[in-house]
Amino acid sequence: MADGSPVAADPPSRVRRRRSGMRRLLQRRSTVGVLFCLPMIVLIGGLVLYPACYALYLAMLNRRMTQFVGLGNFAFLLQRQTFRLVIFQSCLFAVSAVLLKAFFGFILAHLMSNIPSGRQRIWRGLLLVPWVIPLALSTLGWWWLFDPSYSAFNYVLQDLGFAPIPWLGVAWPARLCMITVNVWFGTSFFMIMYLAALKSVPEQLYEAASIDGAGTFQKMFYITVPMIRNIISVTVLYSLIVTFSNFDIVRILTNGGPEDKTHVFATYAFQVGIQSGDIPLGASVSLFMFPLLAVFAYFVLRNVTRRGKEMAL
Repeated sequence: MADGSPVAADPPSRVRRRRSGMRRLLQRRSTVGVLFCLPMIVLIGGLVLYPACYALYLAMLNRRMTQFVGLGNFAFLLQRQTFRLVIFQSCLFAVSAVLLKAFFGFILAHLMSNIPSGRQRIWRGLLLVPWVIPLALSTLGWWWLFDPSYSAFNYVLQDLGFAPIPWLGVAWPARLCMITVNVWFGTSFFMIMYLAALKSVPEQLYEAASIDGAGTFQKMFYITVPMIRNIISVTVLYSLIVTFSNFDIVRILTNGGPEDKTHVFATYAFQVGIQSGDIPLGASVSLFMFPLLAVFAYFVLRNVTRRGKEMAL
């Protein structure tokens, strides 16, 4: 106090109320959930959020990182024919590969669901092998199959009397090879996700449809697809994000060639930022993925939310 008298301590009742308030706060499920998630939030902030913000900062600097240039790097990239080709190639690679993985995964999941549970475990394990093998290692095996000098595919074609094909030396065959490897690698993931979703569909719906005379395709389009479409949408979105940022397949198979016609965002950002030493420009290339993925995520998640509300009603 100003007159020199000692400061009065809090009354015991106020201390008890404060302790009881803290106890109630800690006993709330939301508080407990936040505390359990706090280590993951810190980890994501340190490994994802901070690098993303720092990449945005770098993308607005000049090559020597001594001057702020704003959106100059992005404008410069859009003026380059090579980068416009990178945008086209990235969209072609990601969208076509994801659609093919979703299609083949759906078919495999349906076939797998009709196999008895004992043998299903064996086949499920065998079909998961492409997804379990490290992508860089399996891509090396595919590179040997497509190699222009020692290609196993060309060896078979020559034995059959056909001319060899420059699988990785021409733009469109090289693009198809990249899509093929990605589909081979990722179809197993779609199969497992769809197989788990199929097990949640009530058998009574199929029995009622059979009584009404519905065929296999009618059951698929009017029962299976509507019941698991949210899983399909979320799986497609996740795979689209991963495929857009794919680096291993393109780097090992073609390294962006021939003539930079098979580059995707990740490999082109590596070439410009690391190999050429222009880190701000490389950061700008990597950030171009964000608006494209944001558009895809918006439409997919909007449809998922809308269907969730319809099912709740």
